[in-house]
Amino acid sequence: MTVAGDRSTTRLPRQERRAQLLNAAREVFVAQGYHVAGMDDIADLAGVTKPVLYQHFPSKLDLYLALLDEGIGALLATLQSAISATNDNRERVEAAVGAYFEFVDNPGSPYRLVFESDLTHEPAVRDRVEAADAACASLLSRVIAADTGLLDEEAQLLAAGLLGMAHVAARRWLRDRDGVDRATAITLVSSLGWRGIRGFPRSHPPMP
Repeated sequence: MTVAGDRSTTRLPRQERRAQLLNAAREVFVAQGYHVAGMDDIADLAGVTKPVLYQHFPSKLDLYLALLDEGIGALLATLQSAISATNDNRERVEAAVGAYFEFVDNPGSPYRLVFESDLTHEPAVRDRVEAADAACASLLSRVIAADTGLLDEEAQLLAAGLLGMAHVAARRWLRDRDGVDRATAITLVSSLGWRGIRGFPRSHPPMP
């Protein structure tokens, strides 16, 4: 096991080294935030020299964006898998909510970089987060449109609202999880969302 301050002389395959650096960077960014974190800190934790780190990531922002892309990809994959696992729309809503709880409850998850970034003023970060929000909403909006008969734009808005509720609730649960287990929390939040969606009959006319 490498410890801070050691400098590994072992040559790793490029992808393996990249994964090692990303793991170290995720830990540092989550603990310190973007602005406080330094490339020296990340190199130390990874057990490499700073030139090795810069060979893979030319700047701290490049490293942060790589982590953000990785985190967003993981969330989208989890959400897609959850929705595709069943044809029952109620179960799909519960699975979508569960995907957010799973994302924040994974110790190795970069959810703080996705949901709590201290770099949202940076256009490249903001664009990625907004695109992720839109992509997640688009996945769930198909379920909502199929169940309610709403227009695509209307279903997108409801999907964004439901997923916003899911990720805020998941983060709140993570901070104070002793009173409610994860399965119960998912059921509570998804039931609230489903009852709202079921309030729109299939014959619901377009909004004026």
